[in-house]
Amino acid sequence: MARNLNAKCRLCRRAGVKLFLKGERCFTSKCAIVKRNYPPGAQGAKGKPKVTGYGIQLREKQKAKQMYGISETQFSGYFVKASNKEGNTADMMLQMLEMRLDNVVYRLGWAPSRDHARQLVNHGHFMVDGKRVDIPSFQVKVGQVIAPMARSRDDKHFQELPATLEKAETPAWLVCDKRAIEGKVASVPTYEMMAPAFDMKSIIEFYSR
Repeated sequence: MARNLNAKCRLCRRAGVKLFLKGERCFTSKCAIVKRNYPPGAQGAKGKPKVTGYGIQLREKQKAKQMYGISETQFSGYFVKASNKEGNTADMMLQMLEMRLDNVVYRLGWAPSRDHARQLVNHGHFMVDGKRVDIPSFQVKVGQVIAPMARSRDDKHFQELPATLEKAETPAWLVCDKRAIEGKVASVPTYEMMAPAFDMKSIIEFYSR
């Protein structure tokens, strides 16, 4: 997958909202949105420019892509698959984004950011229903159990997880055994459960033009 090598804090400032791309830093006073809540660049501090309807739709799409760390090809592919499913296209697309294995690992609190979660998955640290999976875009299904590989549990990151998870909140659609470091998809995430930082309706309108 093509990687976006732009400075992550610039992406948040361009979007105008926290995209939570840098883990713990996003919750501190060092966050770029807290320090400089205006667009990057020489003209950024002079005020936010007027945005057209198309510009709003494009910006919402960019926000979602950057939050989940996926390419345009992958993202538009999710739209095509969602539009071919029965039901609300916005709901279907959000569900596919949320059910990615790297996102599930992040939502369970096992990684401070989606980038870190993707790296852990790529390195083969996780099993789904007892089988090793190293594909970040793998679609986890309801009822499936996610857990670290036996050899990975000796890694310092996983050794320190139980203490970290004590303060973490697990989304309603996931179940997490914080001591055993084991997670399960309890239900399909809904739009109401997620309250995303982007407008999925605008994204659907962008691709439906």
